[in-house]
Amino acid sequence: MFEIVVKATVFVGGGRITSALVAGLRLAGHSRPIVVHDRHSKKLQQLRRQHSVIVETNLHRAVQFARMLIIAVRPDAVRELLEKVAAQPIRHRLTAVSLAAGIPLSDLQAGLPLPTHWARAMPSPVCRSARGLTALTFSRGLSSAERKAIRDLFALTGAVVEISEKQFDAFTVTYSSSHGYHALAALVAAAEAVGLDRKTARIAAAHALADGIVAWRSGNASLEKLLQEASTPGGIAAAVIKSLDNAGYQKVVAQALRAGITQARKNAAS
Repeated sequence: MFEIVVKATVFVGGGRITSALVAGLRLAGHSRPIVVHDRHSKKLQQLRRQHSVIVETNLHRAVQFARMLIIAVRPDAVRELLEKVAAQPIRHRLTAVSLAAGIPLSDLQAGLPLPTHWARAMPSPVCRSARGLTALTFSRGLSSAERKAIRDLFALTGAVVEISEKQFDAFTVTYSSSHGYHALAALVAAAEAVGLDRKTARIAAAHALADGIVAWRSGNASLEKLLQEASTPGGIAAAVIKSLDNAGYQKVVAQALRAGITQARKNAAS
């Protein structure tokens, strides 16, 4: 078995983000070996049935299989996990990628030192449909070939942006698809409250959010110009936007992002 999967991508943690990434990789035609380790056998069996991954219940054996090791556990579990991995020597140069929000490269490198070289990735669950977005940042020890391998892997699941680590927390609280889901749910509820039935409210709200963003991304007009175009002075849209701004809409969004950054820093300190 070792010869078969020695160049595998190995996920430690079989939760939601691993499931989404593996689904996106398989959808994109990625057929190379993928190994998943998790303490919960039900998660492993489900991933094996759905995505033809190789499951490995032994953590140290899974690590030895890895060309690329992806740490996909909760931030508060990272330190203990790295201690377990470090308990046995790693015999080959290893590229490790952490998906844990708030944990800096310096802590990761200290927890699992050379011959492991680290990167951080922040993928969206939307990667399940191969339309996701992933931010990457790399430690200095990674070679250009290793950086390319990481970029190429995540590019199979959607767009990839490389940013500095100091921007990672701000990116994490901004890019989440939860913003879209939350805004959609709020708009649907408000539309129902003013008289639309649930089905029509969902159609109208989805059009308002999704189609406007698609139009902006696919065209050349600035966001400011599109806002002016959509909200004629004295019109209905202008009245709605003014009401939102007067109620402190932008202030509330900024406050929410700061709350997310605070949580990310708590994760790093735990």
